[in-house]
Amino acid sequence: MTLAVEMMHEYTVTQLARDIQGVITTSFSNIKLRGEISGLKRHTSGHIYLSLKDANSVIDAICWRGTVARLAHPPEEGLEVICQGRITTYPARSKYQFIIEALEPAGQGALLKLLEERKRKLAAEGLFDEARKKPLPWVPQVIGVITSATGAVIQDILHRLRERFPVHVLLWPVSVQGENAVADIVQALEGFERLPSTYPVPDLLIIARGGGSLEDLWCFNEEALVRAVFASSFPIISAVGHETDYTLIDLVADQRAPTPTAAAEMAVPVRSELGERLITRGRRLHHQMRGFLTQLHSQVTLLGRTLRSPRQVVEDWMQRLDERGERMHSLMGAYLEREKIHFANLNKRFSLRQFFNKESMQKFHYLSQRFSRFKLGEMMREREADIREQHQRLQCAYWQLKEKWELQLQNVSALLRTLSYKGVLERGFTLIEACETHGLVTRAKNLKIGERVEIIFADGQRKAQISSSE
Repeated sequence: MTLAVEMMHEYTVTQLARDIQGVITTSFSNIKLRGEISGLKRHTSGHIYLSLKDANSVIDAICWRGTVARLAHPPEEGLEVICQGRITTYPARSKYQFIIEALEPAGQGALLKLLEERKRKLAAEGLFDEARKKPLPWVPQVIGVITSATGAVIQDILHRLRERFPVHVLLWPVSVQGENAVADIVQALEGFERLPSTYPVPDLLIIARGGGSLEDLWCFNEEALVRAVFASSFPIISAVGHETDYTLIDLVADQRAPTPTAAAEMAVPVRSELGERLITRGRRLHHQMRGFLTQLHSQVTLLGRTLRSPRQVVEDWMQRLDERGERMHSLMGAYLEREKIHFANLNKRFSLRQFFNKESMQKFHYLSQRFSRFKLGEMMREREADIREQHQRLQCAYWQLKEKWELQLQNVSALLRTLSYKGVLERGFTLIEACETHGLVTRAKNLKIGERVEIIFADGQRKAQISSSE
């Protein structure tokens, strides 16, 4: 027994650890392991450390950075998954661990649970709020489409756009399924934001893909893509899958279309319907314009009747000026007569000859006459200055009134020229009158075959005969 013990192989710790590692690695080199993810940690190096557990046991697991980039479904806390990989040991701590090389959710139920949790998280951040959604342009000139270049989706969109309203389409081909789909679509959204000035800028974007299973459409539920759609400055229509398929970008997009074909219908109006609406509104505008012009013509005519001629206004003021001049002369004469009588009465009353000698009387008469002439001349000059000032005021009022009326007449004339139906004819329109009734033709159904009409252009008139009802 002692000899047997002495014959046993002696290991170092490192040798034993390596031998155990070799046995475990060889025995469990490629297995599948099912469990629930817990304790998930993302290291700054890009590796993911986690644990896989079931009801009774727990095993540590690692997903290296290169594997993480290839996963279609990144690991999430609490998600039940099926992992493919191998068992290895970590000799420095004498522990074994599972190296994850592939990972997928354990059934559709796990995906739906993950989808609901992600939906609640993003909704709480306000990414799905209706208030921040952008309106679609009414008639876009350029539409950007993000989809596969080889599928039937792009052909359906182009076909429907040609039928309804042909526009310029910019296609950004991407993968719509698989591990590269999210990165491709995010890159396309960012690429449209950074288009060079030589390219036309889209008015809206369409993200489209055909139908598929939940797994096939899972890339459109990834958080990175949802946030990229939210951050886009373009209005976006989501057209992923069929009518019953819903993804998270349907909730964050500005509009959701049940199919790619419906997205094209939502993006542009029908050109023929637009033409009919334009014709109807043009006819309505024509009738309203004719009524407005008729009403305006009546108002101008009435105003013209109430306006007085500038010449007549000036003549009235001249006549008033003459009457006031005559009245002023009459008042001046009466005033002088009253002054003479008053002076004579004073002369008689005071009997100046009794108090003054002959020389004094002569001097008094001289001063009296000089005073009368001075006072009369001063009064005449004052009256003349008043008359001249009134004359200047009348002249200023006349010219101001004349300029005001001339400006009003010019404005009314310009308005008449602007609203005249001849201005409409100058823009390329025509009027059609029936030769028999001389009435304006506004409907094609009112014309009969063989009836003669007169077409009025801006530069003349031509006669024609209706040869067909079409």
